[in-house]
Amino acid sequence: MKQRINALRYLVSAMAISCALSLVSFAQATAGNQQKTATPPKEWPTDRVGGLIAEWTRAKNWTKEYIDKMPEEGMSFKPVPEVRSFAEQMLHLASANFFYGVRGTGATNPYQGKNLEKMDEFKNKAGLTKVVMESYDFVINSIKAMDAAKLEERSVARGMNIPRSEFLVMGFEHQSHHRGQTTIYLRMKGVTPPPEPF
Repeated sequence: MKQRINALRYLVSAMAISCALSLVSFAQATAGNQQKTATPPKEWPTDRVGGLIAEWTRAKNWTKEYIDKMPEEGMSFKPVPEVRSFAEQMLHLASANFFYGVRGTGATNPYQGKNLEKMDEFKNKAGLTKVVMESYDFVINSIKAMDAAKLEERSVARGMNIPRSEFLVMGFEHQSHHRGQTTIYLRMKGVTPPPEPF
């Protein structure tokens, strides 16, 4: 009986060691495959201008996904009559991008004096996409053309002496806010909003 118990202990021990070695080998093989196939992470820009361009580019791409997701008939959709339509929300966003882009970079607004929210040619999907993407490109290209030192130049607004860089931050916050508002528009049209691209 004692020999059987010892034999059983030996067998169980051998199986345990065999399982442990198999798991270690599997883990090493898996780790080796991951190291071989993993791509190195992209580097975030180290300079302020590059960081602003990266953030505004990410925001542009995400906003485009929102517009792409909304069906054509949803351009005029309002959750309640008292608020802007989907297109008007995005046109408001675009107007502010131009405004803050001007204040932040000193570039000239190509739509100066025009109320984008009232322009019917931008209230269909193609027109809306064009002008909203143009507003992001305006900000991005204007930042690219800047010298980093210009970000510290100041001008008076809201009773405060504000650096140009802060206008770009305010504009970024504004576009995030209005894109975020349109999430409910998509949901109410039965569309799942695109996930944050980061």
